[in-house]
Amino acid sequence: MQDLESATNLVIRPAREGDRPAWNRLWTAYLEFYGTGRPRSQFDLTWRRIMDSEESMYSCLAFSGDACLGLVNFLYHRSFWDDSDRCYLQDLYVDPKARGQGIGAKLIAAVGHHAEAAQSSGVYWLTAEDNDRARRLYDHVAVLTPFIRYNLP
Repeated sequence: MQDLESATNLVIRPAREGDRPAWNRLWTAYLEFYGTGRPRSQFDLTWRRIMDSEESMYSCLAFSGDACLGLVNFLYHRSFWDDSDRCYLQDLYVDPKARGQGIGAKLIAAVGHHAEAAQSSGVYWLTAEDNDRARRLYDHVAVLTPFIRYNLP
């Protein structure tokens, strides 16, 4: 995936080995936003998967200069409904100090470009019903579906 650069000097690019501290900081903040966490072992496993070219798990980071301002984690999976893989955008987070600058939309667009290059059948994601700020962005860049999610206990 190529680096995407905007007029505001924002660079969105795939995570690299040296980005681990910035990725850890942003993913921790994302998990805390949703009132959860993961053990260090999960951070290590997830990072290894992102760095493994044989895995279908990816992360892109948004940088302005040396400052890492956002992340998006996504993966590809097969579907019974399509010949090509679908892309699931699992995590999207922008540092609260950098919100309102279009970084979230640019991170979503980066996933869209990646999915298009991978000839994916589409990109989808979930969000909390009460995540109003994110939903305003999502309503602007995507189509809301009528599906409701259930989890087996």
